[in-house]
Amino acid sequence: MSRLRTADLWRMALRANLLQATWNYERQQGLGWAWSLGAALDRIYPRADERDARLAEHTAYFNTQPTLASIALGVIARLEERRAESEDSAAETAAIARVKAVLGSSLAALGDRMFWFTLRPLAACLGVAFANEPSPLGAWVMWLSYNTMHLTVRFLGVGWGYRIGPSVLDGVLRERFERMMRWWAVLGSATIGVLVALQLAPAGLPRPAHEQMFLAGGLTFGLIAAQRVRPSPTEWALLAAGVALTVSWRP
Repeated sequence: MSRLRTADLWRMALRANLLQATWNYERQQGLGWAWSLGAALDRIYPRADERDARLAEHTAYFNTQPTLASIALGVIARLEERRAESEDSAAETAAIARVKAVLGSSLAALGDRMFWFTLRPLAACLGVAFANEPSPLGAWVMWLSYNTMHLTVRFLGVGWGYRIGPSVLDGVLRERFERMMRWWAVLGSATIGVLVALQLAPAGLPRPAHEQMFLAGGLTFGLIAAQRVRPSPTEWALLAAGVALTVSWRP
C-alpha cells in the first residue's frame, strides 16, 4: 500500500468542487463524495477489485456542508490507509462509517454557521458597501471576499483532515474557526452600520424623517427575520422585492 502524496490530496480537493454535481434525494452527496475520495483510493488500493468495492461502499448516503466536506475527505482518506494495513478490515470499515456519520453532522453544524450565516452575509454587505455608487466593483468585492476564504478552506481542508485525523474538530482548528467567525461577525456589524449611515444621509444630507423611519424599521425587521431558519433568506428577499415593486408602481 502506498501512502498518499500531496498531489493526491490536491486531486481530492479539486474533485470536491463537484461534490454536489450528482446530488439526489436518496444519497444526497454520496456519489460526489465517492468520486472525490476516489483520488485517494486509486493510490491506497492497487488491486482494481478491492478499490471498486471500497468505492461502491462510499457511494452510500452522505451529507454535510460542502466546503468543510474537504476536511472529512482528508480524515477518511487517512482511515482508509489504516484499513488497508489492518488485519481486521471489518472493524476498520465499521469505524470509518461511524466517523463519516459523526463528521458529516458536526461539519454541517459548524459550516452552516461559518459560511451561510456569517461569511455570506458579510460578503454581501461588503459588496453593497462598494456598490453604493453605481459600479461593478461591488460585485467583485462580494465575489472575492467570499471565495477567497471558501476556496482556501476547500483546498487546504483535505490536508488538515489527513494530518490531524478523526480528532480534527477537537482542538486548535475548531478554535481558529470560532475565532474567525467572531471577527467576521464584528466586521459585518460594522459594515451594516456604515451602510445604514450612507442610506440615512446620502452625500451627507439627511433623508426626510418618514424615509428614515422606513429604513430603520426595515433594518430592525431584517435583523429579527434573519434569526429564523424559515422562511429562507431567498424567500425574504423575494418578498421584499415584491413589496418594493408594489410600492413604486406607477400606472
